[in-house]
Amino acid sequence: MVALVATPVAGQQRSDGSKFLEAVRKRDGDTATQLLDEPGSTIVNARDITTGETGLHAVAERRDLTWVRFLLQRGANPNIADRNGVTPLQIAAQLGFVEGVERLAQGGADVDVRNVAGETPLISAIHRRDVAMIEVLIKAGANLDRTDNSGRTARDYAKLMGDDSKVMAAITAAEEARGKQAETYGPN
Repeated sequence: MVALVATPVAGQQRSDGSKFLEAVRKRDGDTATQLLDEPGSTIVNARDITTGETGLHAVAERRDLTWVRFLLQRGANPNIADRNGVTPLQIAAQLGFVEGVERLAQGGADVDVRNVAGETPLISAIHRRDVAMIEVLIKAGANLDRTDNSGRTARDYAKLMGDDSKVMAAITAAEEARGKQAETYGPN
């Protein structure tokens, strides 16, 4: 007698991490919660096998504050970079997703993370003249004096725009609100 073994179909062979990322992308809160609630589950930081993206990358990209909060509350690491070295905070900052940047920073995201050009989210916001993002990043502790690969800082780029720019006014106001002097001296 020959025993027959059923071969699982392709959908049955997927990992829980893959199922979780699909649920996040589809906004399927029930499935995502069910997978997260399994004892010992660490899938909140599951990464897409091809892109290296996590659920936080996906929700930052679609500017979904509810899901950003949910994933952070469930222990998502906001500092995991995808295969291109991009973090969820960098995505949110580039998109002008101010509320997302605020929540990611509160959740422990590195606000001074650099891209391949050495550009921080603050430098990027200054280039775009995104005053609201500049204020949020400085309030969250972004360093105006961190250099990019060209050796320029966020402060340098803001000064290049001229003293009458809204960007310099935003920097000055944000620094005053943070209780920090406008210039620092000595090594950093």
